[in-house]
Amino acid sequence: MNASAAFGAAPADAPAAMRRFDLLVVGGGINGAGIARDAAGRGISVALVEQGDFAGATSSASTKLIHGGLRYLEQYEFRLVAEALAEREVLLRIASHIAWPLRFVMPHAAGLRPSWMIRAGLFLYDRIGGQISLPRSESIRLSRDGTGAALAARYRHGYAYSDAWVDDARLVILNLRSAQSHGATILPRTRFVAARARQGRWRVTIEHEHGERETLDAGALANAAGPWVESVAASAGGRSPRASVQLVKGSHVVVPRIHAQSHAYILQNDDRRIVFLIPYESDFTLIGTTDVRVDSIGSARAIDADETRYLLRAANRYLARPLAERDVVWSYTGVRPLYDDGSSDPSEITRDYTLELRTFDGAAQLDIYGGKITTYRRLAEAALDQLAPYLSARRGRWTHGEPLPGAPKDPIVARTELHARYPQLPKALLDALFRRHGTLAEQVLGGATTLATLGEHLDGGLYERELQWFVEHEWARGADDVLWRRSKAGLHMSAQGRARVAQLLGESEKAA
Repeated sequence: MNASAAFGAAPADAPAAMRRFDLLVVGGGINGAGIARDAAGRGISVALVEQGDFAGATSSASTKLIHGGLRYLEQYEFRLVAEALAEREVLLRIASHIAWPLRFVMPHAAGLRPSWMIRAGLFLYDRIGGQISLPRSESIRLSRDGTGAALAARYRHGYAYSDAWVDDARLVILNLRSAQSHGATILPRTRFVAARARQGRWRVTIEHEHGERETLDAGALANAAGPWVESVAASAGGRSPRASVQLVKGSHVVVPRIHAQSHAYILQNDDRRIVFLIPYESDFTLIGTTDVRVDSIGSARAIDADETRYLLRAANRYLARPLAERDVVWSYTGVRPLYDDGSSDPSEITRDYTLELRTFDGAAQLDIYGGKITTYRRLAEAALDQLAPYLSARRGRWTHGEPLPGAPKDPIVARTELHARYPQLPKALLDALFRRHGTLAEQVLGGATTLATLGEHLDGGLYERELQWFVEHEWARGADDVLWRRSKAGLHMSAQGRARVAQLLGESEKAA
């Protein structure tokens, strides 16, 4: 039984002969999704193609923070930090069910950054982004039952400041659902093959999942292919002689939760990098990230032993109970396609974005290098500003004001109302649904009011009804799409539960 047979067709668009669009976006990560959403809402005819699953690479492998990047102040990236902090406010408003404030604690470590430097950085961090809604930074005493929970007793004072957390893969999906609702054509598992400029427009060859090819007509190309940006450029107008991408591998490990408090830690390491310890999925702590320069995407498929040891060693410098490799319950790795600014240290390469617009026989091609998840919306606005002479938009900037699908104005009130409407369902289940779907949780539940009407319990709080929703409304096809991107239910499941999901989705080799 495959996904289509079990749950109905996913929301994909059927191929048609020589479809015509104003804009073709290549890449279904956060930057491509943001551009497609912005363009569609401006009345631009837009299609997006993604060779695999949405957020299947870099955009589901972040540290899952909406932040300005405190350490970027040391690199004098003041514009980037200011823009990101301003965007933090926007995202907390338009994605209120999948993004929320998070307090960070930095224990002071003798011999590393001096106190005056940290205080000065936090003073600037509180103010450089304009008006903020989150609590400002402060110097604190570390108590064993509070801000110093899980830390070694030798750490007695530190600093606290505010940033925010986001479900990165769901942010991509919600941008795509919004784009589709505004008229965008969304094509998952569709590979960009090549494009040829002809009299001010592009003839684009794409290849669908089962090998059938189609030719599209597009007025402009937005190359948001992330790690594949250079290969896509080479298959269209050609690689840029001025810009290039630097691939940097970032890995994370997940361990059982190290303390019961709600705050995260930002820890200084002796190589001047920082490592985050973040409460994750209720029962776990996320530790990341590494920065390792790599030559190819294929060489960065999984975390290696050195990276695991690096992260645990950085954490154990501060923790009262050291972590061992056997404590790692999951890990994930992604490749950041950073704009190559010539820095020799991967940690020093800019996280800012660079957009390069070129024309070929009058047809526009915009290649996108770098960027961070926090600033994806501003990147999309900048991309459409550059492409404006080649497009016919019917409105201007708008994405700062319209909430993403399911985002409530007041999450606390909306969650309370959800509990009241479904008194026979466990609150923990309703909370998990709300964190993923917000006000759309009622549509996910449909007429189900009891556990018995939710279909098979697949383990880890995932029921058959929600699985069906992921397939029919969010383009999910395989087990990984559901368990590690649309949800993180895989963390809470047994091997048998994960195999059952794979079986329902027709992946017999994973179900074996």
